[in-house]
Amino acid sequence: MTCTIEKILTDAKTLLERLKEHDTAAESLIDQSAVLHQRVAAMREAGAAWAEKGQGTATERTDPSRLRPPVLLPQENTQIRDLQQENRELWISLEEHQDALELIMSKYRKQMLQLLQGRKGEDAEPVLKIHQANSLEIENQIDRICEMGEVMRKAVQVDDDQFFKVQEKLAQLELENKELRELLSISKEAFEVGREDLPD
Repeated sequence: MTCTIEKILTDAKTLLERLKEHDTAAESLIDQSAVLHQRVAAMREAGAAWAEKGQGTATERTDPSRLRPPVLLPQENTQIRDLQQENRELWISLEEHQDALELIMSKYRKQMLQLLQGRKGEDAEPVLKIHQANSLEIENQIDRICEMGEVMRKAVQVDDDQFFKVQEKLAQLELENKELRELLSISKEAFEVGREDLPD
């Protein structure tokens, strides 16, 4: 019988869902049991208070109407017995749930142990080879990315150097242009002054 990882995962998910359902049921039973326990404790306190109340003076004790239990007492005794019975049934159900949970977990552990023992080293070899191949490919890609990053950094540096050279050349040409314009305006002024000085 071959066990695939998908089947194991599916079984594990199913077991987990059942465990959650059982846990929810157990918590519900525990809550109900706590509520019943509180009710029983309250009824016991009421019975103790009734017993203390029943201890009165000698005249009250001899009074037959005082000794007669109220009508509700048999009903409370019946309710207490019913609650105790229900409480016992809840505890039995809780124990059965815990037994079932332990059985499921033992089967799950057994299957996992069999799966781990049944796996051979040969099954792991192809996965290991694929993993190693992927690791080498990733390393090669990282090296290529680093090389491309270095080339891009150098290209950016060359572009920056070129940009600075162009900026410097442009500033130099602007300065030269400005000086030439000044010389031109000076020569124009001198030419105009010379024309004015010439006789008609």
